[in-house]
Amino acid sequence: MVELTIDGKKVEVQEGSMVMHAAHKLGVFVPHFCYHKKLSIAANCRMCLVEVEKAPKAMPACATPATNGMVVHTCSERAIAAQKSVMEFLLINHPLDCPICDQGGECQLQDLAVGYGGSDSRYNEEKRVVFHKDLGPLVSAEEMSRCIHCTRCVRFGQEVAGMMEMGMVGRGEHSEITTFVGRSVESELSGNMIDLCPVGALTSKPFRYQARTWELARRRTISPHDSLGANLIVQVKGDRVLRVVPFENEDINECWISDKDRFSYEGLNSDDRLSTPLVKGDDGQWREASWSDALQVVAHALLDVRDQSGGDQIGALSTEYATVEELALLARITRGLGSENIDFRLRQTDAALDGALTGVPWLGMSVTDLETLDRALVVGSFLRKDHPLMAQRLRQAAKRGSQITSIDVAGDDPLLNLTARATVAPSAIADTLAQVAVALANIKSVDVPAEFAGVSVGAHAQKIAESLASGEKSAVLLGNVAVNAPDAARIVANAQMVAQLSGAKLGFLTAGANTVGGYLAGAMPVNGGKNAAAMFTHPMKAYIVLNAEPLLDADNGAQAIAALKAAEFAVALTPYASSAKEWAKVILPISPFTETSGTFVNAQGLPQSFKATVAPFAQTRPGWKVLRVLGNILHLTGFEEESSESVRDAVLSGNIQSRLSNQVQSKPGLSTQHAGGALQRVTDVPIYRTDAIVRRADALQASQASRQPVARLHPDSMTALGLAEGAKVRVRSTTGQIELIAENDATLPSGCVRVSAGFEQTAALGSAFGQLNVERA
Repeated sequence: MVELTIDGKKVEVQEGSMVMHAAHKLGVFVPHFCYHKKLSIAANCRMCLVEVEKAPKAMPACATPATNGMVVHTCSERAIAAQKSVMEFLLINHPLDCPICDQGGECQLQDLAVGYGGSDSRYNEEKRVVFHKDLGPLVSAEEMSRCIHCTRCVRFGQEVAGMMEMGMVGRGEHSEITTFVGRSVESELSGNMIDLCPVGALTSKPFRYQARTWELARRRTISPHDSLGANLIVQVKGDRVLRVVPFENEDINECWISDKDRFSYEGLNSDDRLSTPLVKGDDGQWREASWSDALQVVAHALLDVRDQSGGDQIGALSTEYATVEELALLARITRGLGSENIDFRLRQTDAALDGALTGVPWLGMSVTDLETLDRALVVGSFLRKDHPLMAQRLRQAAKRGSQITSIDVAGDDPLLNLTARATVAPSAIADTLAQVAVALANIKSVDVPAEFAGVSVGAHAQKIAESLASGEKSAVLLGNVAVNAPDAARIVANAQMVAQLSGAKLGFLTAGANTVGGYLAGAMPVNGGKNAAAMFTHPMKAYIVLNAEPLLDADNGAQAIAALKAAEFAVALTPYASSAKEWAKVILPISPFTETSGTFVNAQGLPQSFKATVAPFAQTRPGWKVLRVLGNILHLTGFEEESSESVRDAVLSGNIQSRLSNQVQSKPGLSTQHAGGALQRVTDVPIYRTDAIVRRADALQASQASRQPVARLHPDSMTALGLAEGAKVRVRSTTGQIELIAENDATLPSGCVRVSAGFEQTAALGSAFGQLNVERA
């Protein structure tokens, strides 16, 4: 520790700290632009000049190491003069357009110019003009003349997002921040550059000219889009969400959010929003109905099915972004009607996985622990797209020397240094884990598990094992592909074996904002109930569908729609009109997360409750209230709660941590899947196609990540099929066929074809783990 004095106050900081860090510890404000606590020190702007006794000139606080006995003055006459001089230079070329600038009212330059700028300028020459840049549909760079070259955006891309999308070209006053040869910004974290920009050079393109900052009310909420549970500030004008920014929480999302969290609000204001309950008549026509009439129709239909066919002919389906309260009440209604057929994991295909788990699967550690791991094996995950901010934590760990390894089904760039990587077909994940287990047993000089006798270890598996064996704080993390695979129970058992042999923790990255909460709420089948896949394979007489678009949210969307159409009755509780008109008999408009109160339990098992940020749209009602009233109309017990908090407390009472467990009781083994003569399908769900809200956000759908699906094939497969890049191909499965454009992808395993899910065009192909035939169209 070193001790120094700042403005007459003594402070101790760790050796290697800068004067800026010491000032922050004291609560002393030093003006700055380029400094940011999460980024490296650049000392570009010089705004933080301070007087250091015995130093011949003013020194930048962000880049001056604190030393023992140092005496610093941040607001002396000399320091103020230096800071004002810097401000004068910064304003020389800055356009005086605050009245029309989207940053006006929340601009760091504007704020500091009040205290350190002059009342007029001595600069009478022509100001520099910088041509605008097109950075894509999310980030606007229309007024780059405002840029002061702080390079925060450049450093963010390199150090946090992991890709250098922005850089500086030119020298002196000809310097410009730009992208590489006119490319757009495509990082899944790119919107954070908007928050980092201290001037109006980079702003939000969807928000552009929508409102002034002082017109917006600010309310906290929680992201529903992935398992992190990022803390958000929703900014509202009237009853319309116009912008979303991060709420800083070091334990969860730090000061970042993903672009999915930031720009998905457009989907909340979609023209597709359902405004009133709809009931389909006997003539097939949709008619508006009152809430009372619509709920009576639902109640009578469900009771008729129960009385005539039995309660086990009723199925309930939801998604991993429904709240704890909604899932708990849905489970009560389903069981109150005599059915155990309820599931919120619409993409899960292995029924044996439920029997393999002894408790609620979770991350196995806190989110912050990801950064402190020295070894990590990620199994079956499109990590950057499925869990962008968890990927960022692992990226920081890798930069500090942690060894990250991967077993995946496609060689997407994780934007971090992987020590070892095995890219295999989906059916080979279990066998690859078996190879790693055998290699670990050999390294540890213990008996090879009997289940893996005769397994030969490949070079990639050997490297992964050597990395895990050398660690002290290690984890094996299971992603969405692994958990949703047809042999998921075997994969998690083999992963547990790897974790035990290496002394690592076993963790589930979990798919949605409320995956852990769904388990805690009991929204999955027990006592012989059917899971989602079984409810579609063996159709029910009646379905209750909450917050889901089965065509796009289910593993086999085509099969799901066929089962729903064949049912005697189906009711959809959804914010969107188009999501259920094809198959439902009644559609009830329920509120998205911004218009209801509720709770999400994130991957680490942390419950985070939130309130509505805007009033419900038209006749929309919170989902938990609709389910509670439906329970009353059905004359079921347990529907007396008057608030979402009382529903939450009933579900989450006691010690939640005691209910979390990644202990697996299924036996490890080798894969029993055989590829046959067809190509194995590799399926990703693109980051902006994961849920109903995101799919309706226009700016996100205009991004490269949501481009129309293609058929990606390994070059060997392209050659064998006689295909050239860009050729039109016919892709066939056992359930249907579509035509796509073929693309070369050398990162794929041989014998595989990659076709994305989450699109209407590809739903006809059925399961994400099916086999496909590809031929020239």
